[in-house]
Amino acid sequence: MIAEDKINQLIDRFQFLEAKMSGDVAGSDIAALAKEYSDLKPVVETVSAYRDLVQQIADAEAMLSDPEMKELAEMELPELKEQLAASEHDVQLALLPKDAADSRPALLEIRPGTGGDEASLFAGDLLRMYQRYAEGRGWTFEVLENSQTELGGVKEAVIRIAGEGVFARMKYESGVHRVQRVPETESGGRIHTSAATVAVLPEAEDVDVEISPQDIRIDTMRASGSGGQHVNTTDSAVRITHIPTGIIVVSAEKSQHRNREIAMQVLKTRLFDMERQRVHGERSADRKAQVGSGDRSERIRTYNFPQGRMTDHRINLTLYSLGQIMQGDLDEVIDALAADAQAALLAEMGA
Repeated sequence: MIAEDKINQLIDRFQFLEAKMSGDVAGSDIAALAKEYSDLKPVVETVSAYRDLVQQIADAEAMLSDPEMKELAEMELPELKEQLAASEHDVQLALLPKDAADSRPALLEIRPGTGGDEASLFAGDLLRMYQRYAEGRGWTFEVLENSQTELGGVKEAVIRIAGEGVFARMKYESGVHRVQRVPETESGGRIHTSAATVAVLPEAEDVDVEISPQDIRIDTMRASGSGGQHVNTTDSAVRITHIPTGIIVVSAEKSQHRNREIAMQVLKTRLFDMERQRVHGERSADRKAQVGSGDRSERIRTYNFPQGRMTDHRINLTLYSLGQIMQGDLDEVIDALAADAQAALLAEMGA
């Protein structure tokens, strides 16, 4: 059932924004108005298409009483009603509550879990998988931190991804990723199981988080390098400790000024995510049942290399295309997760 009151409110708001933007608007307000207008426009277009179909059906039904037009109406009505069902579903999806963070850039954090060197190597594989996925969608992929093991695995990687709809799609990747394969370090050919954790956080804006100078401690230190000419011989690395929460952020690029910027942005984003998780936890009595909740304590996916299989445990999706997936072909998985999340929201609203 379409909520006509809600539709009318949206259309009234859209028309108000349209009139407002055509008038004299202060420079500080135009960006916010334009953002709201662009968000509402596809919703209004979907609603308009639905209402056009409703009117076409009404016109066709009126034609049934006209002997000359009855045959034509009887031919058109089944197809129009079939289109109406699909259009009504599109409207319901368009009216679902949106996550305000969906359009934001994201911070991607990857760390090895259980499994020693193999877990670190797998974390590196995930890093490359996400880089290829981002490149394929035309997103920017900026590595803020990437500390590596001697074997070339990842100890910790922090990446900023920016582009259209980044967090809306990447948020489903948060969780424990498990791998089953014969490690490069295994001489006996035995399959090992190891894991890596992925966290995807919506990037915080300055208005989201206010950090008091009294709540942080900033230390500079010498960054550790990989040897030879890469050793950082200046005290440029920055470590910021948020005293109230105990969160520690380190950035070890060449510029101390840039390190402060990176570390503060990462700290703000983690604090913003903590608040989002707290609010979400209060709103949902069963948060773990929510797909894409960002709960990073549970295994979400298994990558089985001997069988070429990937299984996403949240929606019981199994694909035998692991090679393509590791090359960054993630759309089929993410599309399925997004559709499942939409279905859950529709069921919740209809309850």
